[in-house]
Amino acid sequence: MKRLLFVLLCVSFGAIGQQKLYTSDRLIVTSLSENTFVHTSFLQTDDFGKVACNGLIIRDGYEVAVFDTPTDDPSSQELIRWVQEVLKCKIVAIVPTHFHSDCLGGLSAFHAAGIPSIANEKTIELASQNQMMVPQKGFSNKSSLLVGGKEVQLRFFGEGHTRDNVVAYFPAEQVLFGGCLIKELQATKGFLGDANVSAWSETVAKIQSAFSQVKHVVPGHGAVGDAKLLEYTRQLFKQ
Repeated sequence: MKRLLFVLLCVSFGAIGQQKLYTSDRLIVTSLSENTFVHTSFLQTDDFGKVACNGLIIRDGYEVAVFDTPTDDPSSQELIRWVQEVLKCKIVAIVPTHFHSDCLGGLSAFHAAGIPSIANEKTIELASQNQMMVPQKGFSNKSSLLVGGKEVQLRFFGEGHTRDNVVAYFPAEQVLFGGCLIKELQATKGFLGDANVSAWSETVAKIQSAFSQVKHVVPGHGAVGDAKLLEYTRQLFKQ
């Protein structure tokens, strides 16, 4: 039944892949592959104006995991409702990939809904230091989630955009959520206030080596692409 619902959605919006499934003033949800969806919310910044911020939803069976919250509680509540009412799935985890508000600004909405959170131990430390909502469970360097019957890999490869930035890889559909560590094609270097610019390129090179079969790469901001985004980011920060 759920697969039929997804097919009907895709018929309504076009073939599977990068079709908008939901749009409001706060939130956009776009299909990427059969079981992955990009959620996009918005953050008003002093330096860059209103910025679109990406996260990822990974599904298997009747379960999903969400990577990065939308930017605030109202947009996060909207996403939770969409997952529950449209996908008919249980959210088994929320994973903020670093400590900035475009990753965990809506974390309290997930906690209020009884959804457990997991993050790099460094993210927990930095969130606490910056008086932000703190993820509940930490891991060091490497972990994994079971979503339905499929594994999602969580990895810290090194510093870059921040000291704590992790990526998530879904081997079943070869989808990488790079978050703000990875740039869209033609992007500038962006906000560097918490960055380790000298380490960034080497960190991305490690991701390229570990996930050489990747087909879809989701950056923290901007357009989804393929492995070219990894090479573009590596070159952008090459010393």
